[in-house]
Amino acid sequence: MTDEALHTNGPAGDAPAPRFVGRRRELKELRDDIARTGLDTLSGRKAKAPRARVLLVAGRPGSGRTALAEEFARQTAEDYPGGLLRTRLTAPGGERVPTERTARELLEALGETTPPGAGEDELTSLLRQALAGRRALLLLDDAADAHQVDPLLPDDPDCLVVATSQGPLTGIPDVRPCTLGGLDTPAAVELLTARIGSVRVTVDPRAAETLAEECGGQPAALALAGGWLAAHPKAAVADLAKQLHDTPTDRGPVARAFRLLYEALPQPAQRTLRLLPLAPAGVVDAHTASALAGCSVAAAQSTLDDFAGLALLRPGADGQYLVPGCLAPLLRGLMEARERTAELQLARARMLERTVRLLTSCRTVTEPEGSPARGRLAGLPRALRFPDAEAAAAWLESRLPVLTAAARMAVADGELDTLARRLVAALVRALLAHRGTEEAAPELYGLHGLVLDVAERRGLHRERAAALLNLGDLDHGTGRTREALDRYRAALDAGRAAGDPYATGRAMESVGGAYQELEDWHRAADWYGRALSQTLARGERADEARLYGRLGSVHTYAARYGEALRCWRASAAGYRRLADVPGQARALSEMARVQEYAGRPEESLHTCRAAVDLARRAGDQRLQAALQVRMADTLDRLGDPAAARLHRATADRLLGEDPVAYEIRSGSG
Repeated sequence: MTDEALHTNGPAGDAPAPRFVGRRRELKELRDDIARTGLDTLSGRKAKAPRARVLLVAGRPGSGRTALAEEFARQTAEDYPGGLLRTRLTAPGGERVPTERTARELLEALGETTPPGAGEDELTSLLRQALAGRRALLLLDDAADAHQVDPLLPDDPDCLVVATSQGPLTGIPDVRPCTLGGLDTPAAVELLTARIGSVRVTVDPRAAETLAEECGGQPAALALAGGWLAAHPKAAVADLAKQLHDTPTDRGPVARAFRLLYEALPQPAQRTLRLLPLAPAGVVDAHTASALAGCSVAAAQSTLDDFAGLALLRPGADGQYLVPGCLAPLLRGLMEARERTAELQLARARMLERTVRLLTSCRTVTEPEGSPARGRLAGLPRALRFPDAEAAAAWLESRLPVLTAAARMAVADGELDTLARRLVAALVRALLAHRGTEEAAPELYGLHGLVLDVAERRGLHRERAAALLNLGDLDHGTGRTREALDRYRAALDAGRAAGDPYATGRAMESVGGAYQELEDWHRAADWYGRALSQTLARGERADEARLYGRLGSVHTYAARYGEALRCWRASAAGYRRLADVPGQARALSEMARVQEYAGRPEESLHTCRAAVDLARRAGDQRLQAALQVRMADTLDRLGDPAAARLHRATADRLLGEDPVAYEIRSGSG
């Protein structure tokens, strides 16, 4: 959320649950706007709007627009059983959040899987499908313009969208803004009382009204003024009102109140506050503040708690704090004016290094007890260690948006590319350890793209090849085979430029796999052959056996059975030399399939029996059952139904009546 505060905390030492103050007229206006007849209905074009109703809360940062939208959502949530979805459309630094990222976040909040690498159109279409018939409430905070909101609107009139913005959303029909000014004086005084208690307000109610006027009724300014008074328990309300009045009037009330509160802080706290704009996504925790300021984690936690009590930060979930959007430009201005560039670079480096160490600890805790990695983990400071894998996974999930924002920020910075690469690599490993490849694929796609950006900027051919191969694999896995083929070809060029035979061979094999997926058997065989030639030159026997198998599969699909048999024989021989019994069994099973296709049933039976013996030694019951069924089919064709029944009965005893178990899959993968 963007703005400080109509949700307020009590005075220092007595913090009741946040409560909402004022804005009764605006709340009623928003409720009435839900049922208001639309322009389409008035003109007789439609009986019901085809899209969700959009309500707009418009106001300057600090006016309490987000708090009003949240309160309205809280009051109407029961009418929308499909759930409340929140997202922020503008980053703390003022940059627009890409619609693709917003749609992905909303889909994940709905529990929907998102294809890795999907573009904006595909993701917004999936979002509309997921919201169809759901009757959900969407809160889109801090929209820059209608172009950010329009793609996210559900095609369901039973849904409701509440957007906050600084101005109108020109381009979205039938939207009337609920424009916010300052709070009226009684509500402003009530907000101030909630911050500092009733004693000083009761003693001098006129001074409280004057202070509210000096703050322009702006909730953020009132919250900051309340923070100053809470930090100065002996100061009178009139004293602060006079100081605000004497502050230059060219600044707005929020800036004036912030300046007074900032100048009252100790020097170390001032510096910590100035460095907070470096925090990714405007979210800071004790570790981030500790690394930025170069202090202990305990001292940073205490400072953050003090900032939250002064309304300089807003408490979030799981020990995280959010920089209010109305304060972000003020803090950035202070940082740029007071901090040297070299000091800022050092603070960024410390923050990224701390993040890398936390991610390494998060991954290492999943290693087995007694492993060397766990031994190294024990040597880390206690603050950087997680008690168990569950705690590490919970930390990773709660921090993932911030961690990905840190990776994007590090790559965009361009001055800390080594740290950026280490950060991305650590985040990839942590995601793989806790989520696995398939579940983490959407995040991995973006991270590999960041690695590619750094590699291209720095001319790192080996890293570029690796990133392109990873992105190609993810494209291939989601059916974008043409895109994957382009990635693999680019990876081949990068591997050759790096002089890396492994990357080159891997790229050749992947190009062959893409052509195989496209059923271009001739090109697939050609590229597999190139990869095999390179592997033979390096003497890598395991890769040789696998590539012979892939060539055999392609020749089988192309009905070139002679070539296929030669390749499968070579593959089986390779696995035999490696003492890989399961691999040899599967190669022989594929060889039997080709012999059957080639019209040589007796040879197929002989090969099947040899494969069954190997599958039995390997303990692969599924393969044994599949081979028994194959032998039964062959015996039927040879006119021996009795023997065929015996083999089918054997297959049934192995795995029961499961037709999936009887399928022999190609060993090409």
